[in-house]
Amino acid sequence: MKYPNIYVKLAGEDGNAFSILAKVATALKKAGVSKEEINKFKEEATSSDYTHLLSVVMEWVNTD
Repeated sequence: MKYPNIYVKLAGEDGNAFSILAKVATALKKAGVSKEEINKFKEEATSSDYTHLLSVVMEWVNTD
């Protein structure tokens, strides 16, 4: 996991990919992750389908 100290609660989310993407990006920003790195996350997460997005999120941050 890339950022094990960043926790993002996804339980109870409506399953909206854009909402999940924004929530993780916000958590990364609050943790002081660079804008370039956040853009890298967004690019990787949106490079395929919804399942891929969730997989990338779980590779980058801790989720509930």
